[in-house]
Amino acid sequence: MTDLTVASTAREQAAAIRARQISARELLELHLARIGERNYDLNAIVSLDVDRARAGAAAADQHLASGAPAGPLHGLPFAFKDTHAVAGWRTTYGSPLFADHVPEADELIVERIRRAGVVTVGKTNVPEFAAGSHTFNAVFGTTRNPVDPSRSAGGSSGGAAAALAAGMVPLAEGSDMGGSLRNPASFCGLVGLRPSFGRVPEWPKPNQWETTSVGGPMARNVGDLALLLSVIAGPDPRAPQALGEPGAAFAPPVAGSLHGLRVAWTLDLGGAFEVDTSVAAVTEEAGRLLARNGASVFSAWPDLALADDTFRTLRAWQFQAAFGALLARHPDAFKQSLADNIRAGESLTGADVARAYAQRTRLAETMRLFFHDYDVLVLPTSQVPPFPADQEFPTSINGRPMASYLDWMRSAYFITVTGCPAISVPAGATPEGLPVGVQIVAPHGADRRLLEIAAAFEQARGW
Repeated sequence: MTDLTVASTAREQAAAIRARQISARELLELHLARIGERNYDLNAIVSLDVDRARAGAAAADQHLASGAPAGPLHGLPFAFKDTHAVAGWRTTYGSPLFADHVPEADELIVERIRRAGVVTVGKTNVPEFAAGSHTFNAVFGTTRNPVDPSRSAGGSSGGAAAALAAGMVPLAEGSDMGGSLRNPASFCGLVGLRPSFGRVPEWPKPNQWETTSVGGPMARNVGDLALLLSVIAGPDPRAPQALGEPGAAFAPPVAGSLHGLRVAWTLDLGGAFEVDTSVAAVTEEAGRLLARNGASVFSAWPDLALADDTFRTLRAWQFQAAFGALLARHPDAFKQSLADNIRAGESLTGADVARAYAQRTRLAETMRLFFHDYDVLVLPTSQVPPFPADQEFPTSINGRPMASYLDWMRSAYFITVTGCPAISVPAGATPEGLPVGVQIVAPHGADRRLLEIAAAFEQARGW
């Protein structure tokens, strides 16, 4: 056994397994010890099954001893987001209506990660049906931030972020509609990627042509994130809109430079949303850091005025289609904010949805033209730092009221409807020591280039 710890990078842990410097069983015990230390307070991993995990680690060791080929994540402990179906494993979607649900088959992202050799330990907590960027539900309760357990870990991939930041797992996966990978990454001091639409295909899903939600990776550094992306990216015949580039393109080590980079920097997309003063200070310092390291930084932003109506219309339409019938049968089984969001879709017409898709097309074209002049767009990931965990959502920013559970997430969901890849990278902290990330956005399809730029920022920042 080596001096490997749960704080070692995922690449280091995977390499040590392959080199027989540590066994999968030994690595699992290190992580189970950390889970025992931290999970009770943080409530990040749910449906934990230690016996099955130990059996899986033993099987991983036997597989390696047989001389059979090992996947890139062989022997790494892993917990899947509780909205992603894992065959034979309790999957609740954060809803009491599915508290005892056990799927019969893996969904695609799970299938790929399991095929890469992970040892499944459990699921990671989510908000009800992944709605909202604060992780709490009536089945398992609230997930808390490892940096300050009185604060939110974000969401909807909040359990994943908390488990990863606390060292309970070396990698995490999730999904992102309005910021569900980016916001928890910002809140917990991690790297979280919303890939280009089509980069990480999803299956099964009720509507393969609906494009606001995507699966993606989360990690403690950009290199580890690229490793997981190499496993989950790539085409699949079950997902007709998947991009054709194989996931292996992301496997090599990631390195980049900021020298000569053309950066469009903005705090609020020209006044499109309010930003907490402490987040603003970190975002401004990120701009200065980019300039000190050779980037040309301009105060510039695309016109995304259509994004708010576009996102809210498509979200309400999708939620009503997915949950409307269930809400009608169980009107008291949904949290109020989600029920309201579902009902907002009931009055939408075909013309409303058509308008939203036409606007989304215009937003994509706006970004295509914008990136003729700039290589990346940099702005806050979240408009606020981690807020108290006993709040459902921030009710105000700098004294400006936030009327709904979506209002404070504009910095993330405005980017969602452009279709561009966006990564949250740790950029600093508030005076209270709470993590703050910045969001780097690149042209659609430029995911590898985005990772290189994020890695260069990470190196310059010294995280």
